[in-house]
Amino acid sequence: MESKDASTGFQQYWLMLKRRWLPASIVFSVIFALTAAGLLMRKPTYVAEGKLQFRRTSPTSSLTGLGTEIGQLDPLQYQNTPLDTEAEVMRSAPITTNTINKLNLSDQEGRALSPTQLLNQLSVRNITGTDVLQVTYRDKNPERAAAVVNTLMTSYLENNIVNNRSAAAAARKFIEEQLPEARATLQQRESALRAFREQNRIVSLPEEKRTAVDTSADIQRQINTIQTQLADAQAQSALLQRQLGRGLQQAGTATAASQLPGVQELLAEIQRVESQLATDRGRFQPDHPSIVSSEARQADLERLLQQRVQSSFGANQPQNIRGLQLSPYEQNLTQDLARSEARRLGLNSQLTALSNLQTAYTQKLNGIPQLEQQQGDLERERDTAQATYNLLQQRYQEARIAENQNASNASIISAAFVPPEPVGSRQLSILAAILLGGFAAAATVYILEARDKSLKTVDEAKRIYGLPLLGIIPAFKKSDKPALRQGMERTIPEVVVLNAPRSPFSAVYRMLQANLRFLSSDKELKVIVVSSAVPKEGKSTVAANLAATMAQSGRRVLLVDADMHRPVQHHVWETTHQTGLSNLLVGEAEFRTAIKSAMPNLDVLPAGVTPPNPVALLDSQKMAALMRRFVKDYDFTIIDTPAINVDAEAPILGKMADGVLLVVRPGVSDANNAALAKQFLQQSNQNILGLVVNGVVPENEPQSYYYFSQEYNTVKTNSAPQVVQPKVGK
Repeated sequence: MESKDASTGFQQYWLMLKRRWLPASIVFSVIFALTAAGLLMRKPTYVAEGKLQFRRTSPTSSLTGLGTEIGQLDPLQYQNTPLDTEAEVMRSAPITTNTINKLNLSDQEGRALSPTQLLNQLSVRNITGTDVLQVTYRDKNPERAAAVVNTLMTSYLENNIVNNRSAAAAARKFIEEQLPEARATLQQRESALRAFREQNRIVSLPEEKRTAVDTSADIQRQINTIQTQLADAQAQSALLQRQLGRGLQQAGTATAASQLPGVQELLAEIQRVESQLATDRGRFQPDHPSIVSSEARQADLERLLQQRVQSSFGANQPQNIRGLQLSPYEQNLTQDLARSEARRLGLNSQLTALSNLQTAYTQKLNGIPQLEQQQGDLERERDTAQATYNLLQQRYQEARIAENQNASNASIISAAFVPPEPVGSRQLSILAAILLGGFAAAATVYILEARDKSLKTVDEAKRIYGLPLLGIIPAFKKSDKPALRQGMERTIPEVVVLNAPRSPFSAVYRMLQANLRFLSSDKELKVIVVSSAVPKEGKSTVAANLAATMAQSGRRVLLVDADMHRPVQHHVWETTHQTGLSNLLVGEAEFRTAIKSAMPNLDVLPAGVTPPNPVALLDSQKMAALMRRFVKDYDFTIIDTPAINVDAEAPILGKMADGVLLVVRPGVSDANNAALAKQFLQQSNQNILGLVVNGVVPENEPQSYYYFSQEYNTVKTNSAPQVVQPKVGK
């Protein structure tokens, strides 16, 4: 498919060239002559060439490791290479001006050469795939061309070294200004860290944290042990209190009270009186004097005991005075309870102390993360300041060393030599002239084709009209015209089917006749209108030859010339048009007298006298009646009408006929007129039979529409056509 498209495109270009060969040849010749003369007459030009190699860093910096960033080749934009920037630097005004001054360059008039003039002849480009810049200079003088290239490369290297030194000096000066500030910052950070450690009594936070954790764990273990012992002591005290029936305070008070002087005697006496009272109550009545005396004795003894205890303990005296007398067992329990309470109180004090200590260590451990964060921040600030200061110290030493280096990241790998021969040989000049002339010729062809809107090929006509192609009539050449016709005006159509009935031109009309015959199978065509979009497309020629072809086939044919503005059929058939169609329509002539016999089976109805308004005559009932007579008296009627876009006769007669046959001639009608004619016919609901392309030049067509066999040409050559004299009845 691609090969076919390419072939079609080449054919289109070839046809365009064939159509415009004359102006293209003239333009090519003029441009070629002028260009070749200019190139061959100018003075020879010599080109000197030199090369510079670039490295990312200079060799000295790479070996010493110092100043490697100075002069390093790094682009700012990813789509560019560093060599593009260096090429522009080499073309800069300072470098070119320095070269001009060193060589004292001047122009042809003796004035100092400007940088712009030097740049016009200078080329600096990157050799693709390498780190090499190629420097070339064109000049009439070969020695000066080589000198310009070498001086320009040397000036660039000197400028590169100066720029690298300047960068190093600027860096050193900047670092010198930053060093005192960096040193002061480092001292401030160290002082802040030291003050923080002194304020929080920090020697080593990790060690202190580890010690605090271990101590806190040990305290927790002691607390757990003491809590266990305290629980045992509390359980023992509770058991002793239950056995004793009183608390430690009451037991202690009772014990102390029992040790008072006379208490034990009073208690023993009270017990004896109670024992006697119990005996008497068993023997006597409650009001017996012995019982009353014993009860009074008992009350006195208890009152005396209460007074003695109260005098010793005051408000803290025991509630149960009678319970002051303890048995040995109770005294032992009281002693055990006292020891148990003492132990409990001691354990409780230890637990409180250990709990307080644990709380202190917990608070310390909780504060360590914050101290670690603060210390970490201070240490990082100190380390950052230290790193900055150390880096500045290192860069300062590097800048001092780089400032004293003669380092460059470029070197001359190929100096320019004096060119022995000029560039642009005679052959190249002629080739350049040919190329330029060819380009101008192609541009001329393109412009002419773009300005020419006419239909140029059969395919364009088919595409614009969108109608069936019924016939293709080739253009007549001088050798194809019969000798009898050479003395006549060229505007008069040629009836080739009479003069050369066996020629290929006659064959195409027979093909057109056959196409019209088989165009409609249900209804036979009897009357057709032949017209075109614009004048000079050959519609009258097609009408005359088609009528003659049909007459030769034995059919009775009538050819009507309905172009009353510019009638031509009477010239074709060599008769007059004083009596014709217009006379019939106005009633000034009879049908038989107006009809002219042109040849066997062919009658011609001339246009007649030109009326003031041909449209009014044709668009009348008389014309419709005349059309019915045409159909009655003849087998086929062909009506030659004016162009559709010029006059209205064709659409009017087309409605009365069986169809309209459109004729188009390449190079005459354009796309706009063709589209307008088609629109007129469609709007008037015409039956458009098809398209006949007239005046086709086969050599100008992209496709082969004609193939004349050798046998056909042989018959044509051996059998010379007999000239037929048209017969015109008077």
